[in-house]
Amino acid sequence: MKAYDIKVKGLRLYFLPVKTRIPLKFGPEVLTTVTCARVCIQVENRQGKTIEGWGETPLSVQWVWPGSLSYEVRESALKSFCQLIAENLSVFDLQGHPMELGHTFQKDVLMKLQEQFNKSRKLEEPLPYLAALVCFSAFDIAIHDAYGNVNGVPTYETYNCEYMNKDLSYYLEPAEKSAVSFAGKYPADYLVKPEKELVAWHLVGGKDLLEDDGTAENPNDGYPVILDDWIKTDGLKCLKVKLTGTDPVWDYERLVTVGKISQENNVDWLTADFNCQVTECAYVNDILDRLMKEHPAVYARILYIEQPFPYDLEKYSIDVRSVSARKPLFMDESAHDWHLVKLGRELGWTGVALKTCKTQTGALLSLCWAKAHGMTLMVQDLTNPMLAQIPHVLLASHAGTIMGVETNGMQFYPEASSYEAKVHPGIYKRRNGKVYLYSLEGNGFGYKTDRIKRPLPEPASVS
Repeated sequence: MKAYDIKVKGLRLYFLPVKTRIPLKFGPEVLTTVTCARVCIQVENRQGKTIEGWGETPLSVQWVWPGSLSYEVRESALKSFCQLIAENLSVFDLQGHPMELGHTFQKDVLMKLQEQFNKSRKLEEPLPYLAALVCFSAFDIAIHDAYGNVNGVPTYETYNCEYMNKDLSYYLEPAEKSAVSFAGKYPADYLVKPEKELVAWHLVGGKDLLEDDGTAENPNDGYPVILDDWIKTDGLKCLKVKLTGTDPVWDYERLVTVGKISQENNVDWLTADFNCQVTECAYVNDILDRLMKEHPAVYARILYIEQPFPYDLEKYSIDVRSVSARKPLFMDESAHDWHLVKLGRELGWTGVALKTCKTQTGALLSLCWAKAHGMTLMVQDLTNPMLAQIPHVLLASHAGTIMGVETNGMQFYPEASSYEAKVHPGIYKRRNGKVYLYSLEGNGFGYKTDRIKRPLPEPASVS
């Protein structure tokens, strides 16, 4: 028990709609709009001081809840679930460090709420745990921000023994027969000195036009449309290529074409994202082997492979060592928490793509477990606009990733972040292939919400 410990005293939940400037393909679906859940949480520490913190997450329906239910049904369910979380978190009586609050709420409350919600809604396809986790992430991020604010310290300086009541052995268990011990260890032991400049990964979506063939869907808003123009305008050095995972001919040709454009424009690195659509290792292996034989320069540019296989790792326990023997293989949708990272490592995955949309608490615990066991890290985007971008890039700056951070909000809805960009211009526009974090300073996550002055709608929930 420490004087820094906080408890939730009240909260407000907002829904902010955002439209994309061009469509973004997620697996078999296409994203053209998204609703961001923004949360303001008031906390009190043991000294009686109260203050607010903020968190935000895009409720990307197609990513968190792939399925055949209509977009409208799934989005409505996500919003309702956020409101259910708000009701329960407002009466959550635990007092402690944000790691304790986030971990305990997920373990003791969130899964029960998911079960309760699915029983009451009786949807043909139940709301999955990944969706529940993404809904909670905005609240969890706000708690971490509020803790730093109320105690007058940057949040990332609180992940140590001075502030935390429990070490990592309370949260994590090492792999069997390993020499790893979490006793006396804290997240700070696995974080790096924060980087103020991060190499930015650009997303090449499945519907993005690579070359101007006269069919470009051009919104004529002053931003680039074709890949070549993006590379030159933003000075890009890293491209993430979205693939189908169901059409090997298309996927191979897509990688070859993007690879050639990369060579012509001196792009250093590629990564291939199969969006959880692959069910057999041979699908990925055949593409990689053919690339290595026919286009070795393209093959050499591929830094890692991202989540080819279904995200339900326990249901689809595929031995992936044949893929990771060819290229580093990173878990993304599968890595809900450190337990699944542990299972993934047993199956042959070699890296973890962290996302703040799966909670700040969970991302840090997965980071610590993965680093302790020699796994490589990346921080991946959920096309984060507005406030959601700030904890996202901060995680990448402290994580020590394989290469920078994926950041694509400026591709798909750049104007959505216009208020935040006035205060933090370096993280909402890529220059020389990087984003710049110099403006992020001060307590909590350094949002500077008092200077952003974004007008907000009426709260969807007040507790």
